[in-house]
Amino acid sequence: MPTTTPSPTYAPPPSTGLSLSVGQVEAGLGHRASVLTLTNRDSGPRKVTGYPDLKLLDATGAVVEVKVEHGTSYFARDLGPQDVTLKPGEKVVAVLAWSATVTTGDKHTGAAISVVPVPGEPAQKQPLDTDLGTTDSVTVSSWATGIGT
Repeated sequence: MPTTTPSPTYAPPPSTGLSLSVGQVEAGLGHRASVLTLTNRDSGPRKVTGYPDLKLLDATGAVVEVKVEHGTSYFARDLGPQDVTLKPGEKVVAVLAWSATVTTGDKHTGAAISVVPVPGEPAQKQPLDTDLGTTDSVTVSSWATGIGT
């Protein structure tokens, strides 16, 4: 009987502060992407700026060594770093994208991501299956009030 590696489980999003949610993986022509949504659950405004500080994790929770680039991807145009003040309940999004291209070498995968939404905030971990092929890199757009196209 084959053994399976259990999927990592993480705490639910916080009921206060900045709360991260991760969208389903979209695919097209060997490219993959997921929309990261950050919601202000505080009672007052919160400032969000720049890019999410992101790490990929394997099924054991260890960091997967990949290059994290900031910019435009196949799925979304990067609007560049912005200062956004979120009122309670408001959201910003960023798009995490990668290629599943396989050339030479070992294929790599991730089972989750760890995101520090803004400097000084704690990391939030969410499950996200990433099939990186052999590219060993991901691209993330800046936090923005809408997704650039």
